[in-house]
Amino acid sequence: MDYRLDEIDRRIIYELMRDARNTSAPTIAEQVNVSAGTIRNRINQLEEHDIIRNYTAEIDFERADGHLTNLYVCNAPVSERKALAQEASAVPGVINVRQLMTGRRNLHIMAVGEDTEHLRRITRALSRLGIEIEDETLVESETHSPYTSFGPDEEISTNKATDFISLAGDANVVDVTVQADAPIVDHTLEEAVQNDVLDDDSLVIAIERGDRVLTPHGTTVIQPDDIVTVLSRSGDTDHVLDAFIAEEAV
Repeated sequence: MDYRLDEIDRRIIYELMRDARNTSAPTIAEQVNVSAGTIRNRINQLEEHDIIRNYTAEIDFERADGHLTNLYVCNAPVSERKALAQEASAVPGVINVRQLMTGRRNLHIMAVGEDTEHLRRITRALSRLGIEIEDETLVESETHSPYTSFGPDEEISTNKATDFISLAGDANVVDVTVQADAPIVDHTLEEAVQNDVLDDDSLVIAIERGDRVLTPHGTTVIQPDDIVTVLSRSGDTDHVLDAFIAEEAV
């Protein structure tokens, strides 16, 4: 996996899982104290890396002309499971195929039919593929919930890092959202080092500004709401954060 989630990404995923239809980038941005452009950029990145794969509608098929939803619990040889799952997904009426790591009952298939005869036709089609149906039952209801560990239990605040990685030795990498009254605001990186706002041991390696990711240079001016990625060779994270956080918030 070549994309590392931070707290902003996790909160985006939580909010989209909770209610993607009524959740906007500005709404999430307000909750996590970054710009709407940053949220839109992050969503694009999550989609590009196939972390957010799709946006689907949750349908009550019983209310939709009285259709029936059936769950098939099936067995498939491990070596053929992926291929059989793809073939099963092409059967008319199949709406979801889930592959499990277990030896038996390792394929769960959800299908919708107009009536029991339609479901029987789906059963026969799955059997012809070589899928062993071990059990099947009508689904009465299904409940979806967001992943709470990505939720707001631990509020994202601009007075702390949004992500942190320890490296070999004492070094670490930290992501922090720049506060409006932080000492480094409106200064170039070169000025910040000259004025001891930023240590020589600290290197700004990326800046996320709205929907853009900037490659920092000595003449780059730090702005409020920038999400800054800093490499600290000394590992003195608290001192690094002081440059990007308003003094009253430290």
